[in-house]
Amino acid sequence: MRSLTIISHTEHFIESDGTLVGLGSTVTEINHLLDIFDTITHVAMLHKGEPPSNALPYSSERIKFVALPAVGGQTLADKLRILNNSLKIIKIVKVELEKSDWFQFRAPTGIGVFIIPYVILFQNKMGWFKYAGNWRQKNPPIASRFQRWLLKNQKRPVTINGLWHDQPKQCLSFENPCLTDVELSQGQTVIANKHFDKNDIHLCFVGRLEEAKGLSILIEGINLLNEIEKRQIKTIHIVGDGPLKDYYIQQSKKIGVQFKFYGLLARSEVHDIYKQSHAIVLPSASEGFPKVIAEAMNYGCIPIVSNVSAISHYVLHKQNGYLLNSINAEGVHQALKQFLKLTPQAYLQIIGSKENDRKRFTYNYYNKRIVNDIL
Repeated sequence: MRSLTIISHTEHFIESDGTLVGLGSTVTEINHLLDIFDTITHVAMLHKGEPPSNALPYSSERIKFVALPAVGGQTLADKLRILNNSLKIIKIVKVELEKSDWFQFRAPTGIGVFIIPYVILFQNKMGWFKYAGNWRQKNPPIASRFQRWLLKNQKRPVTINGLWHDQPKQCLSFENPCLTDVELSQGQTVIANKHFDKNDIHLCFVGRLEEAKGLSILIEGINLLNEIEKRQIKTIHIVGDGPLKDYYIQQSKKIGVQFKFYGLLARSEVHDIYKQSHAIVLPSASEGFPKVIAEAMNYGCIPIVSNVSAISHYVLHKQNGYLLNSINAEGVHQALKQFLKLTPQAYLQIIGSKENDRKRFTYNYYNKRIVNDIL
């Protein structure tokens, strides 16, 4: 028997029928870890209220959920609540770690400022840290900078986005898993049958509707296109929710291109958006390597994305996507002008890039890396 305890800030909710659900991308990843662990305990946060539509239940009774207080946020009061609950959270984590063979801590997160030191100093448990943020961010928040420093100066494995010449030996470059083998095969079929009509182009954006994710930059960049270029774009599909949703809807109405806002969608529905879209535009200033890039590429949706963190390690400019030369409206404008000039043949050549590159983002490949490089 091989058991794993995962500690994270992942949001969980109780549906009206009593079903526990959690953030879909994390739950799906954990479901697939059952291929290499007999039992998994997920110690994470339980929130009140209505679950978002992208939340999912766990696939097996071999996964147990243990609730942490729902703490976190950007304000000083939010951060004080994290510290006020620190001893309670450490106690819960300690009890669950004692029951398992291995641990995984998912960073960066608010509770990481005290859980990572606790694990380093007081736990002999075998395990690893997963750092999903931007490993090379120049001016990260203080909490993220502290956690990154801790992880660089301890001995357990740390999985990070990208391959960096100066990363410590315990820091292992790992792709962020987001595709099943079935989805990989479906993607090949979609790519083989995809068409690029220069007067019927669909774009998409997937992410939180807040300033940091860059939707306002996308809207402004679209507005800089000339009328002929705008007429090439039939629809821009916006998937996600956030505090600025109503503002973005109003801004998009002034552009002269159709924007369609969906809110949060289930995983399969997001994949349907990728299947009909020709490019995904993500002008975010701070990322590790977003799973949505690999998911979109799997369905022939070309990434037009920021050149930050590890993104350029996988998206090669004008080979399998476009990197923004600046994270602003003009950068989006210039990249879109290049994209809109593609011939159908050039488009098909780009989306037909190596299948092996996409295979590295499958759960099966990720699990093999865990077994070979960590366990």
